[in-house]
Amino acid sequence: MDKRPIGIFDSGVGGMTVLAEIKKHLPNEDLIYLGDTKNFPYGDKSKETIIKLATKCAGFLISQDVKAIIIACGTATSQALDELKKIYRLPIEGIISPTVQYVKKNINKEHIKIGVIATQGTIKSNKWEEELKKTIQNLETISKACPLLAPMAEQGWTNNNVAKEAIKEYMKPFVNKKIDKIILGCTHYPLFKELIKQEIGNEVDIINTGEKIANYLKKYLQNEKIENDKQHIGKSKYYLTDTQCNFIQVAGKLLQDESLEQKIQKVNIE
Repeated sequence: MDKRPIGIFDSGVGGMTVLAEIKKHLPNEDLIYLGDTKNFPYGDKSKETIIKLATKCAGFLISQDVKAIIIACGTATSQALDELKKIYRLPIEGIISPTVQYVKKNINKEHIKIGVIATQGTIKSNKWEEELKKTIQNLETISKACPLLAPMAEQGWTNNNVAKEAIKEYMKPFVNKKIDKIILGCTHYPLFKELIKQEIGNEVDIINTGEKIANYLKKYLQNEKIENDKQHIGKSKYYLTDTQCNFIQVAGKLLQDESLEQKIQKVNIE
């Protein structure tokens, strides 16, 4: 048994979709969430900058005595995960590997076609395509950068006419391509899941990476015997690097927590 909390970080509200899944799958675990809202968005920054910011985020969480860190950000996973693993001994995982393992275990045909949508930086890194093709044979990928979606999610624009038109445009490469699955490679994107489904149909497996990493984390804690007490009711702490943003409104709605504002603390990780 290990009573220490689990650390989670992202550049903004997207990582809260991951936190929500972890809360659902691991209700006994205490969580510490860090939103680097001061430096949002990560998706259009250089790899060097992403590594620098991710290192500061991880360092802050380690100062809070966490037992593991989840990078709840597609961009930071693709650009900084390998570097963070070199720097810190603590278990650190991002959204890519657990999702790729899910895809591998859920293939029911000889040739599979997968769509990937993510930020500009993530798509440019080719990390999803590399990991998928390294793990799975007879695989075809179609990737599409969707740079407007994360900023729209931060504004709470996830189901208005602007969001509908953006999703319609971004889904064009996948419509009529008979893809089997589409990976939501940015943690903001599950907030648009219903609009995406309307465009590509019910037959396509829309993969929420937060759900996959929550399942991974549950098994990892069990295997390492570092779960919290089964009788413990998990608590969450929330830190933001800038509170002058729409994070509270959007995250409160996502978690269905009207008192979220009172639970958020501002922190300087510089």
